[in-house]
Amino acid sequence: MLQGQTPTAAPPNAATAVPAPVPPNPVPPGGPAQPDAPARVAVALPSQVADQLARIEDKASRIEDKYARSEALLGRVEDRVEAAGARMNEAARQSDLAALRSEVRALSERTRGLPGLGALMLTALVTALLTVALTLVAQRLNLQGLIPLR
Repeated sequence: MLQGQTPTAAPPNAATAVPAPVPPNPVPPGGPAQPDAPARVAVALPSQVADQLARIEDKASRIEDKYARSEALLGRVEDRVEAAGARMNEAARQSDLAALRSEVRALSERTRGLPGLGALMLTALVTALLTVALTLVAQRLNLQGLIPLR
């Protein structure tokens, strides 16, 4: 493309250029490397190594800070969840107590209409006296057939 021209879309029938595949490890034209030839190793200067170590340390310290903040946040969340659980247990206990109170109240209302101990004792005494009196009357009137034999 020339300077000042605007790019245009390729025509639909134009073939697109495909780059040729590159072998993964190209062998230099002179054949394999000689074993006695010095290998090229990228050696970093000490100042570059120190700078890189400083950057790594800074990054590690930032990660540690983030981890500490996350740990503190999770600790607070855990405390809040425990407090909420305790409140829920207390609410359930209060609800159970309220249900128990209402059941006791309903039971006391049902038993309030029942006769008391004095009325039961009086009924037992009257029943005993009437049984004795009727047995004596049956014996005096010679009504032995009304009394069952043992």
